[in-house]
Amino acid sequence: MASSNVDVLFQPFQLKSLSLKNRIVMAPMTRSFSPSGVPDDNVAAYYRRRAENEVGLILSEGTTIDRPTARNEPNIPFFHGEQALAGWQNVIDGVHAAGGRMGPQIWHVGSVASFLTEWVPDVPVESPSGLVAPGQPRGNAMSDQAIADTLDAYARAAADAKRLGFDTVEIHAAHGYLIDQFFWAATNQRNDRYGGATLKDRSRFAADVIKSVREAVGPDMPIILRVSQWKQQDFDVRLANTPDEMAAWLAPLVEAGADILHCSQRRFWEPEYPELDGTDGLNFAGWAKKLTGAPTISVGSVGLSSDFMGAFSGESSAPASLDNLVARMERDEFDLIAVGRALLADPAWVKKVRARDEESLGDFTKEALAKLY
Repeated sequence: MASSNVDVLFQPFQLKSLSLKNRIVMAPMTRSFSPSGVPDDNVAAYYRRRAENEVGLILSEGTTIDRPTARNEPNIPFFHGEQALAGWQNVIDGVHAAGGRMGPQIWHVGSVASFLTEWVPDVPVESPSGLVAPGQPRGNAMSDQAIADTLDAYARAAADAKRLGFDTVEIHAAHGYLIDQFFWAATNQRNDRYGGATLKDRSRFAADVIKSVREAVGPDMPIILRVSQWKQQDFDVRLANTPDEMAAWLAPLVEAGADILHCSQRRFWEPEYPELDGTDGLNFAGWAKKLTGAPTISVGSVGLSSDFMGAFSGESSAPASLDNLVARMERDEFDLIAVGRALLADPAWVKKVRARDEESLGDFTKEALAKLY
């Protein structure tokens, strides 16, 4: 059920060239409805419907950079190539015509295979050390040239986003994918400048990606960086076990040019360090903001009763109270909130929340994954 007082969610937000009418972000969610990597009119209409229904900022599903193994499903969209970029031009034009704001999430999956399909690329996958998880080889360790080419591919994708008229760009550095595999000691066993004993050392690749993107988009276009402690390979993994470790990880990435940290949790209401500040303590986004001074986006099972991972096994989820979210935003714990499954199933979710139309907020069911509503 929606909170009785949601005004804090509808305050404007401004950062550099990005101006938002409210604090609600559509979370990036892989949909795999882009045959041959090209988003079509159905994809454009899917995003435009969210803009028409007052989503403050739309972040696209993960879109892959120009590397041979950047995707792990055949219908994930590219963010490169003439046809795919023409499709994304259609998407952003529609979102802008509806009064919305949008950024693509640019992405490389590293050595992670999809659990939804048996499809694999026709060349070996790449990752920091040829590992997908602790002690699990898959694909090749990236050479110096592969790393240089990957940095260039991120920059070109970001430059294309700016050229097409997108309002921001998000770099996906979470959930056990390529950049996150550099962060994680279990999958980064390199002995060069991109490896190292500390999390700060292993963050150099991410910093170089951010610097490449910043050079490509200039000083005024905001760069969002999505990060997580957990990995799909292991939900219990934590990169930063203390606030000092988190600061050593994230502060250099903000210094490199990340403007907003998008801090992914499975459940946004859970405190990141409960041993320090109790059960109502700061969540991941709250700590990231406190330690770096950067604006943050929180995310994780917003507005629904169960964890998003259950959706892949067919689990439904009922509407849940927004009271905890409102309380955290009223105390300025974080700046923006990303909503996933609730918006995936109902493009009018934001309008209904603002109108306190609790009765028409429906359940999320697995059927929502099968089509573009």
